Amino acid sequence: MKLGLQESIDLAEQYKKYLNIDNVEVAICASEFALTGVKKAIGKSGLKFGAQNVFWEAKGAYTGEMPVEVLTEIGADFVIVGHSERRQNLLENYQMIHQKVKAVLGGQNIIPVVCVGETVRDRETDKAEYVITEQLQQSLGGVRLLSDQKVIIAYEPIWAIGTGQAIKPEDAQNMHEVIHASLVDIFGIDIVKKQIRIIYGGSVDSKNIKGFASLDNVDGLLIGGASLDVKEFKKMVDSL
Repeated sequence: MKLGLQESIDLAEQYKKYLNIDNVEVAICASEFALTGVKKAIGKSGLKFGAQNVFWEAKGAYTGEMPVEVLTEIGADFVIVGHSERRQNLLENYQMIHQKVKAVLGGQNIIPVVCVGETVRDRETDKAEYVITEQLQQSLGGVRLLSDQKVIIAYEPIWAIGTGQAIKPEDAQNMHEVIHASLVDIFGIDIVKKQIRIIYGGSVDSKNIKGFASLDNVDGLLIGGASLDVKEFKKMVDSL
């Protein structure tokens, strides 16, 4: 909730004009009110498009919610599910996230970006690995992936989001290994290898992006605040 409607459209148009995406996949996940405007702005540029939230029911008395079918109609490629700010500020839990993941996978070709991440307290009490494993089990346990379906897991240490305090690359590497192992337990190695990507998010900028992008088991990045500055974001894209 950083940009208004016209600001969102203007930023998308700047992305379309300035970003070189020949060798990298870039997806814009816009606020709900800006979805149609941003989709129109990027046109056929090759930029991918997504939403920041979704609801698990297709229809009903759920004032203010957005069903998967509408995201499909708008033309979304991705949707973020269970972002830490929703978990912290809106009390979204992993039972709800599980329902959302199932709803997205029951739709048509939208890839859920499922967020997991520990708090600073979890980290200080050496519970980070347990917390991440439990979050993955609750959100994905029992989910069946068809051969043409994909899921992205976004690891976001909550204490690093928007603070400028990025996790050390070697610590991110360790957590991504934990996530990879947990996913293998849930889905099996073949599905994880072919259908699941693990990306990192949390105070990534043009100065540290290469350190994260070069790590094993890091298949991409979820960029927050730095993406609002088109010059900074262009540096990040170009470095990849």
